[in-house]
Amino acid sequence: PPPPRVQVKEPLPGKRPLTDLYDIMPADHRHPYDVRAVLDCLLDRGELDEFQADYAKEMITGVARIEGIPVGIIINNRGLIRGPAGSPPKFGGIIYTDSAEKVAYFIETCNRHETPLLFIQDVSGFMVGTEAEHSGIIRAGARFVEAMATAIVPKLVLTINHASGAGYYAMAGQGFDPDFVFTLPTGRMGVMEGESAVMALFSAELEKLQGEGREPSEKMRQQMEKVRAKYEHELEATFAAARGFVDAILTPEETRIALALALSAALNNPGPHLGVPVLPQYMPGP
Repeated sequence: PPPPRVQVKEPLPGKRPLTDLYDIMPADHRHPYDVRAVLDCLLDRGELDEFQADYAKEMITGVARIEGIPVGIIINNRGLIRGPAGSPPKFGGIIYTDSAEKVAYFIETCNRHETPLLFIQDVSGFMVGTEAEHSGIIRAGARFVEAMATAIVPKLVLTINHASGAGYYAMAGQGFDPDFVFTLPTGRMGVMEGESAVMALFSAELEKLQGEGREPSEKMRQQMEKVRAKYEHELEATFAAARGFVDAILTPEETRIALALALSAALNNPGPHLGVPVLPQYMPGP
């Protein structure tokens, strides 16, 4: 198929200088920050034609331009998100049922309009628990992943803070082989955090000790610390870049021009970028 037909306009500067990202992004990845300030730095004039702005606010979606090139933006909205009256707040960075459905619909819309996609990652995973399951999180999450995986428009990834769990893969993680994967130096990506890995491996034994009123032995403490340190190290952007899991670690100053160059290259591909898991349409003869 021909490359996506998009209307490229005259490049415009961001609403805020890219160097502001040094102050916007927190030193501790667990702390909240203003996601819309990040968009003010990355997008032309900071303008975003937002899609379903009043629905599932923990995910921000919309169409914007980067150096004049149109792109569909999907970004996690960090912080505590207030819901409608009488409903509990939501945690930004977590994908809920309604936000998964919202993003799936947005991806399908961009795919129909041949608009490339930029996934700006700061995600800790999907919501879990009986309430989430009753709301249909498995079905909605599957639709999210299917829409992302089957979209034939160019897909770019920019990790700005943290990306782990199934949410990392739903946001066009490296396993789905997007066209380009970038990260800021603050980016962290992997299956799970160090503390989560410790709980996954040692929780049963820790609960048993707690029930008996005993503390973990020194040997067990050392084992837990070793696991925690290993997983934390493997989350670092430099670890991913050294193994080809990301294409480049970008400083804030070069982010817009790098994204624009990647978009230009991807838009000139003769067809969709098919990743490793996709089988060829035919097998050559001997």
